[in-house]
Amino acid sequence: MKPRTLITRHLYFGMEAERLRDASGRVLSRVVGLPPERARVRTEHLKQDFHVDTVEGKALVDEFVAEGLLQPRAERKGDYYLTERFVEIAAARIVEPLPRARAKYLVDQASELAGRINAEGNRNPLEIDSVVAFGSYMSLDETLAELDLAVIVRSRGPGRRTRWKRMATKPEGAGEIKAAFRELSSFVHVQIMKDMRLLPRPFAVVFQDP
Repeated sequence: MKPRTLITRHLYFGMEAERLRDASGRVLSRVVGLPPERARVRTEHLKQDFHVDTVEGKALVDEFVAEGLLQPRAERKGDYYLTERFVEIAAARIVEPLPRARAKYLVDQASELAGRINAEGNRNPLEIDSVVAFGSYMSLDETLAELDLAVIVRSRGPGRRTRWKRMATKPEGAGEIKAAFRELSSFVHVQIMKDMRLLPRPFAVVFQDP
């Protein structure tokens, strides 16, 4: 399970990071050691552990379900299974937000990484057409909760493929590229895409293969 990072001074489901993590931990402690079929919590438990009233509790549970933190138990109303994402939040680390200067440095590193992947990754059937920054990076905020990058890929040309070693599959190649960009920082959230036009605007192209 990949460790999840929560950012100070950033609201999640209307609450500060530490409150969200600690309350999620209290919920999780209720099911520790139980077999999966019994590892469930009721709405009342969630309201108690998040210190919310009935109205706030219903809204919070509905949002958790919509965002994939809770899975309703079909045969019993008001019962919920905790998803992997809920468990990640309960164990999350909390860090200071990303300064814009550091974000710009990471964008430069991402551009250099894209160039290296294209030049050296001849076992990968995919190469990088462009790298695009979007989301909060395009705001005027001096600190960011995350750095959203889209890596636009295309099939690698025959002249840039290996002739002597086994080529990876396209899913393997996409996974290798995604893992490489994630290594830049835990703040980096990367999407592998084929069409830049699917991205929300505004965005900035920070790398373009010639």
